[in-house]
Amino acid sequence: MQPIGIKYHNEIYDTQTLEEQGIGLDKGEPIAFDNSPDALEIIRHSCAHLMAQAIKELYGDVQFFVGPVVQEGFYYDFRVQQKIGEEDLPKIEKKMKDIAKKGAKIVKTSLPRADVVARFGGDDLKQMVLSRLHDEQLSIYQQGDFEDLCRGPHLPDVSLLRAFKLTKIAGAYIGGDENTEMLTRIYGIAFADKESLAQYLHQLEEAKKRDHRKVGAEMGLFAFDESIGAGLPLWLPAGARLRRKLEALMTDAHIRREYEPVRGPEILRSDLWKTSGHYQNYGENMYFTHIDELEYGIKPMNCVGHIKVYAHDIRSYRDLPLRFYEYGVVHRHEKSGVLHGLLRVREFTQDDAHIFCMPEQIQDEVVQIVGFAKDIMSAFGFEYEFELSTRPEKSIGDDAVWEKATKALHNALAQMDLPYGVDEGGGAFYGPKIDIKITDAIGRKWQCGTIQVDMNLPERFALEYVAEDNTHKRPVMLHRAILGSFERFIAILTEHYGGEFPLFIAPTQAVIIPITESQHDYARQIHKELTAVGAYATMNLKAETLNKKIRTAEKERVPLILVLGEKEAQNNSIAVRDRRTKEQYDADKDVFIQSVKEKMNEVCF
Repeated sequence: MQPIGIKYHNEIYDTQTLEEQGIGLDKGEPIAFDNSPDALEIIRHSCAHLMAQAIKELYGDVQFFVGPVVQEGFYYDFRVQQKIGEEDLPKIEKKMKDIAKKGAKIVKTSLPRADVVARFGGDDLKQMVLSRLHDEQLSIYQQGDFEDLCRGPHLPDVSLLRAFKLTKIAGAYIGGDENTEMLTRIYGIAFADKESLAQYLHQLEEAKKRDHRKVGAEMGLFAFDESIGAGLPLWLPAGARLRRKLEALMTDAHIRREYEPVRGPEILRSDLWKTSGHYQNYGENMYFTHIDELEYGIKPMNCVGHIKVYAHDIRSYRDLPLRFYEYGVVHRHEKSGVLHGLLRVREFTQDDAHIFCMPEQIQDEVVQIVGFAKDIMSAFGFEYEFELSTRPEKSIGDDAVWEKATKALHNALAQMDLPYGVDEGGGAFYGPKIDIKITDAIGRKWQCGTIQVDMNLPERFALEYVAEDNTHKRPVMLHRAILGSFERFIAILTEHYGGEFPLFIAPTQAVIIPITESQHDYARQIHKELTAVGAYATMNLKAETLNKKIRTAEKERVPLILVLGEKEAQNNSIAVRDRRTKEQYDADKDVFIQSVKEKMNEVCF
C-alpha cells in the first residue's frame, strides 16, 4: 500500500502507510481529520494513549487496564500506588501538552498472541484484557516510552493532538463488576480544533447546571435511599405529579390512535422466558425467584405478558391490527457502576406497546408510530432523528424473516421521506429496529424510543389469526416504546428545560402568596378555581417575608408566582410573575384562570 497523507488542520503530513497505522483507507487520497465521527474516534483513541503516557511519566509504577473511546470522549482505567484526585487533572493535562509539543511517532507492531502474553507477563490487568481477546495476531501501539495493547487505529504522531481537556476522575470496578477491584478512571475529551473544544466545554458547564439529579433534588421530584437499594427511585409528590401528567397525555394519545390498555403480571414462570428466548439471551440482566419449587422470572420487558393477552382469544384478520399498551413496571439487573440517577435504574416503567398485525400491515403501522413519535418530540421542542438497526451476531430466527422485517422498516422510513442512519448489527436479538434519537436544548443527543419488528416471538409462541381464506396464519409483532421509560424521559426533560417546565407539564403550575393573613381566604378561593381547571397550585401561608416566599418559589422553578395583597383582593385581580416569559403583570382573576385552563389543554400528542 502506498503512503497516504494525513490532512490535519489544513496541512498534509507525510506519514508511514495507513495500513501500518491500522487506518486501512486507500486510493492515495489524503484523509481529513476533522470532527466527523470516524475522525474523532481516531483522535480520541490517540488522546487516551497520550493521557496514559503522561500518567506513567508523572506517577511511575502504573498499570493500565482499558482506554476506550466512549460517547462522552475517552477514558483510561488504571492502577496507581498514590492517590490521584480532581486537583491533579491540570498537572496531567499540562504533561500531555508538553509531550504533544515535543512530538513522538505512534508506531504499531503486530505480534503473535504468545509473544504479547509474554511481553505483558508481569501485568495482571493486561492479562485480564488478553483473556477476553481470542485473536492469534495482536497489535501494540508505542509512543516514546509508553506502549499498550490496542486494536487502533491512531494518528501517526502525538504532535497532531492539539485540542483536548481532562474532564473528571472517578472510581471504576474492573469490568463494571462491583465484586472486583476498583481502579482509577480519568475521562477526557478531544476535538480536531480548539473552537470545537471550547464549544463543548461550554455545553458541559451548562449540562452541570441542568443535571437532573441536582435539579430534581432542588424541585423535590425524586430521591434515592440506599436503605431501599441502589437504582430504585422514590417519586416525591412533585415528581409524581409531573409523571402523572405525562402518563395522562400519553393515555389520551393512545386512545385516539386506537390502542387498548392491557396489563400483564410482573413475574412469570421461567418456562415462558425460555420459550421467548429471554432466558438464554437476556438472563444475566434478569432477576429470578422460586415459588412452590418453580422458578419465576421478574419481567425485564412486557412483551410476554402481551403475547399471552393476544393468545387469550381466537383472532381474525378482521381484528388486526391489535394495538396493546401498558405502562409496565420492569426490573433489570444493572451493575452498580453504571447506575446514574433516573437515566440508568434497576426498576423503571416503560411506555410500552405491542402491535399484532399482518405482514402487509407492517409498513403502515410503522409509519403511524413514527408520526406519533414526531408529535410527542415536537411538543417538547426536541429535534429528532431515526436510526435503523440490523441483525446482531447474537440473534434468533431465519435469515428470510429478518430480511423481510428489515425491508419493511426501510420502506416505512422511505415512505415518510425521512433521513436515517443505519447501525449494522445493532438490532434486538429477535428483530430489526428503528431507534428514535432526540437532541435537547443544549445540543446533546439521547436515544429514547424504539420500534422493533418481531416475526420470531409469534412463531415461538405459535400465535395465529384466521385469515380471509379461513387458514391459520402467523401475525407479526411490533414492539414499540416512544419515551423509552418514564424515568429516563423525565430525566431528559428535566435537563432539556433545566427544570423550567412548560405550564402544561410542570409539577406545580402556580404558587399563591398572600402578603398578609387577611388575603388567606382570597388565596383559598383562587386555589380552588385553579384546581377546578386542572392546574396544581400550592399556597404559601407561612409567616415569612414576601421576598423569602418568592425566592422559595423560584428555587422550586414554579412557572407562575401569584402575589395577593390588599389591592388584588379588593379588585378581584392577581399580581402575576411569569417565570418562563420573564414578565410581571396584573390580571383580572377570571381572565387569568381561563388563560391557565387554555394553556393546560393546548398540548396534545
